[in-house]
Amino acid sequence: MSGAQIIRSTRRAGTRVLIAATTTGAVVVFVFLTAILPAPKGTPTRAAILFNLPFFVVYVTLAMVIGRRQGVALLHRRLEWLAAEREPTAQEQQATLRLPFDQMILPAVGWAGAALVFGALNLRYSGELGFRVGITILMGGLTTCALFYLLGERSLRDVAARALGSGPPLQPVAPGVVARAVIAWTLATAVPVGGIAFVAFGVIRGDTPAGRSTAWSIIFLAVATIAIGVATTVMAARAVAEPIRSVRAGLARIEEGDVDVDVPVYDASEVGLLQAGFNRMAEGLRERERIRDLFGQQVGEDVARAALRDGTRLGGEEREVGALFVDIVGSTSMALAMPPTEVVRVLNHFFRVVVEAVEAEGGLVNKFEGDAALCVFGAPVPSKDPAGDALRAARRLAAHLARDVPEIDFGIGISAGIAVAGNVGAEHRFEYTVIGDPVNEAARLSELARQRPERVLASEVALSKAAEGERAAWSVTDSAVLRGRNAATGVAHPVV
Repeated sequence: MSGAQIIRSTRRAGTRVLIAATTTGAVVVFVFLTAILPAPKGTPTRAAILFNLPFFVVYVTLAMVIGRRQGVALLHRRLEWLAAEREPTAQEQQATLRLPFDQMILPAVGWAGAALVFGALNLRYSGELGFRVGITILMGGLTTCALFYLLGERSLRDVAARALGSGPPLQPVAPGVVARAVIAWTLATAVPVGGIAFVAFGVIRGDTPAGRSTAWSIIFLAVATIAIGVATTVMAARAVAEPIRSVRAGLARIEEGDVDVDVPVYDASEVGLLQAGFNRMAEGLRERERIRDLFGQQVGEDVARAALRDGTRLGGEEREVGALFVDIVGSTSMALAMPPTEVVRVLNHFFRVVVEAVEAEGGLVNKFEGDAALCVFGAPVPSKDPAGDALRAARRLAAHLARDVPEIDFGIGISAGIAVAGNVGAEHRFEYTVIGDPVNEAARLSELARQRPERVLASEVALSKAAEGERAAWSVTDSAVLRGRNAATGVAHPVV
C-alpha cells in the first residue's frame, strides 16, 4: 500500500478501536455503578441514576469526538514522512513507534477527567458515593486504556513495519514482553480483584449492605475478571507469539535451503529486534550463499565443497587420478582472423561443451588455460575408476565438439597415475591444482593428438588402469616419444 493508503487504513482502524474500547468501558462502568454495586446507605438510587444519565451520555459523546479528532491530528503529525513517501529520520521513527502509547494518553485523560467530574457531581448525595464513583471510573479507565493500547498496537502494525523498514532502533521503543505481561495482568487481574476488595471493604466498614446486591456485584466482578483475563491474555500472548511465529516460519524455510526469506518487522520491542536480527542473519546467509556459488563457479563445485568441509590449508595429498587435457588447434590464427568478441564467444562455447562432458563423467575442469583446459578425475572427490572416467569423458567430449563446435579443431590427451592434489600458492592467495606426471603426459598427448585423425590419444598406462568395459572401446596403435621425454610412450585411440 502507498503511504496515504496506510494512513487512511490506520485512521479507520484507530477510530474503531477508540469507539469500541471507550463505549464498552463506559457502559460496563455505568451498569456496574447503577445496577450492580450497592449504593451507600441512604442514597436515593433512582434519583442519582436519572441525574447522572444525561451527563454520562454527553461526556462519553464529547470524549469520543474530541479523542478521535486529537488522535487523527496526532497520527497525521507523526506520519508526515509516510504521507511524503520517504524514509523517516531517527527522531520520526522514534515518534512513530511511540504512537500506541501516546495515543493511549488521550483516553487516559478522558477517563481521569470523568472520575473527577462524576465524583464531584455525586458529592451532592454523599462523600462516600462521590468517592465510589470516582474510584470505579478510574479502575474502569485503567482497564479501558490497557485494552485500547493492546488493540491500538495491532492497528498500527503496517505503520510500524514501514517505520522499521529503514532499520530497527538500537534500543526497544515499545513495551516488551515483560511490560505487556504487566499490562495484561493489570487489565485482567489487578483491576477486577481490586474492585472485589473495594466491595468487601465497604461491607466491613458497614457502608455497603451485605445482601444479595453485594453478592451479585462480587459475582459480576469475578465473571469480568475471567472474561477480560482470557481476552487480554490472548491479545498479549498474540502480540508476542505472532512475531516469533513469523521468525519460526522463516527458520523453517532456511532449514529447507531457501535463504531468500525475510520476515516483516512491525514490533518496536525486543521481539521486533528479534525479527530484525533474523533478517540480518538471512542476509548474511544469502551473501554467504552468493560467495559460495561464485566460489564454486570459479574453482568447481567439488573443490568448493571440499574447501568448506576440510578447510583451505596449503599442501596436498597423493591421489590416483585420471587427467584429460584438451587444446584448440590454430587458436593464434583464429584470434588474428576474428574480432575479439567473436573469439570470446567461440571460446565460451568450446569451454561450455568441455565442462558439460567432463562433469557428466564426474570430473573437474581444474584450469582454463587460454585456449586449453585441464580436467581431472579422482580429485578432490575420489573415484573407483578415475582412468576409465577420463577415457569415457574424452570420447564423449570429442563427439560433442565435432558436432556442436565444428568451427574449431582440437586435440585431446588422456593419462592416469599418481599425482599430488591440493592447494598451491600463498596463505592469502592460492588455488586448487593437480601436479604430477599424468598431467604433463596428458598435455603432451594432446599436442600429438592434433596430428592424428582421431584427435584423441590416451596413454597405454591409462588404458591399463581403466575398467575392462572401457578398455574395449580403445585400441593401442603404436608408441611415440613425447616432447621432453627420452623413452617411448604407448598410445591408444578410440575404436571407431
